[in-house]
Amino acid sequence: MTVLVTDTGFATPAPVTAVTLAEIATHQGVLDLAHTDDPTLVEPHLAGLTLIRISFPAFSDGRAFTIARRLRMAGYTGELRAMGPVIADQYAMARRVGFDTVEIPDDLAARQPQEQWIFRADWQAHDYQSRLRA
Repeated sequence: MTVLVTDTGFATPAPVTAVTLAEIATHQGVLDLAHTDDPTLVEPHLAGLTLIRISFPAFSDGRAFTIARRLRMAGYTGELRAMGPVIADQYAMARRVGFDTVEIPDDLAARQPQEQWIFRADWQAHDYQSRLRA
């Protein structure tokens, strides 16, 4: 089981049927990307996708952050979801690069309860660049 994290707290993710990058020609609007997939291969299909889930193999592997940013810069406007052991301290960064939601395992949600995620939900107000510009 997993928990969906949003700016307002925890939720139960709706079941989805997703395809991988290798199966993108048969997609039904939902795509699962690995942290090693090339986002440029997705660009011709962006208009038909409603949800892209990008996997994080570990909280210490940030390649999925780059993929999310590149997809947003390519014009993707649907939901981007980080999946895997993303920690609450990374939530603000995930939102800044373009992720809309984070889907974490139940055991991580037990170790880092909703309050820790909500504390970081004001991700637009607490970045170092805005403090430097002030």
